[in-house]
Amino acid sequence: MKQTIHAKQALTSDGWVENLSVSIDPNGTISALRHGSPKASDEIVDVLLPGMANVHSHSFQRAMAGLTEHRSARNKDDFWSWRELMYRFLAHLSPDDIQAIAAQVQLESLEAGFTSIGEFHYLHHQIDGKPYADISEISARLFNAANQTGIGFTHLPVLYMRGGFDDRPLTEEQGRFRCSIDQFASLFEKSKSALTDLPQDFTLGVAPHSLRAVNKEALSSAIALCTDGPVHIHIAEQTAEVEDAKEALGARPVEWLANNVVLNDKWCLVHATHMNADEIKSVATSNASVGLCPITEANLGDGVFNASEFIRAGGNFCVGSDSNIRISLTEELRLLEYSQRLHNRRRNVLAGVNGSCGRFLYQHAAQTGARAIGRNAGEIATGFFADMISLKTGGTELEGLVGNQILDSWIFAHDDRFVDNVWSAGRHVVRNGRHKDRDTIRNNFLSVIHNLRKSL
Repeated sequence: MKQTIHAKQALTSDGWVENLSVSIDPNGTISALRHGSPKASDEIVDVLLPGMANVHSHSFQRAMAGLTEHRSARNKDDFWSWRELMYRFLAHLSPDDIQAIAAQVQLESLEAGFTSIGEFHYLHHQIDGKPYADISEISARLFNAANQTGIGFTHLPVLYMRGGFDDRPLTEEQGRFRCSIDQFASLFEKSKSALTDLPQDFTLGVAPHSLRAVNKEALSSAIALCTDGPVHIHIAEQTAEVEDAKEALGARPVEWLANNVVLNDKWCLVHATHMNADEIKSVATSNASVGLCPITEANLGDGVFNASEFIRAGGNFCVGSDSNIRISLTEELRLLEYSQRLHNRRRNVLAGVNGSCGRFLYQHAAQTGARAIGRNAGEIATGFFADMISLKTGGTELEGLVGNQILDSWIFAHDDRFVDNVWSAGRHVVRNGRHKDRDTIRNNFLSVIHNLRKSL
């Protein structure tokens, strides 16, 4: 059924406009934009924004959020000690658990204002590391969750073959991740086949986990499987990874990648925290995107991405929730800017040419994020998927603000509770700030974490 949303203010690809009606076709795309007074049948909202992609999520980790915030016996906590705790946790997850957790992550993402998600999926096998009868068992569970929540979904199955640059085998705790090239090809093809029965905006990419987890031949094989979709990879997240790469490959991680593959707009380099000036220039000019996850990166002590230099070089960034320690659109963007302020010791570091920090962060991340997950969205314009959110301003702290003031205030002074409605490819999945199936999804999730916490 065709629907029309009328916005008192809307941020379009041409800038802010007042009194805009957006018509959505039954296939979920924006068919027309009309200026003027609303019609009686229009749904009226205060502020309409293009939807944002959550480009990087490991959904299963949401169930362990907050359980690693204590000092370990080794007395030197870092990413690597956190990873050990994560391995112990995933030894308890069943397919039903994984589906319930994924649905909760997608629900929280939608209610926060994310309209789509890129699931970096590497939990392929049974608890003992043996393959399921159907290698796409867990992928199917993630598709089921996305079908239930209505979020736009990009599936990024992960190739994970080794435990380090020295080709050491994966540990027993990593057995659920292991994939040979043949297994991965089968997983990819089964996932591709499953898409025929799913919404048309669901898509498929590939994710070689990291340079430490795949060799050059495996990396090439993974890329060859996916000629049209996005390619995501963890890279240069930790200084230890950079040093190990220099020793094993004779180059820094991003430097090696740029010299051995053709980086282009299909690629999303997740984190890329520790790049030098040459690497920053190389990635920026390649038109690849960098997937930043400021909340997780701060939680794990990864370091601060040099966003100011990257953006000056013409680089493209987007944001994701990664470990899902906390799912918040506004906080990801706010922390990205605040980390730059702390590093550079000045304010409004990432403000755009119009001077608005909030608008630049939001609009750039929305446009880049859609491209990074292979989605025709990120703008309110005809022919794009109707991925949109509305903010409630009347009777709130945002009342009386116009244009860029709204984004500056929402992102830096408030939070996601101002998200009123969410449409994903025209599916109206959040109304009055609540997901349409909130109670059912949340009850399933609470049951899972209750049982998990008894077993840990």
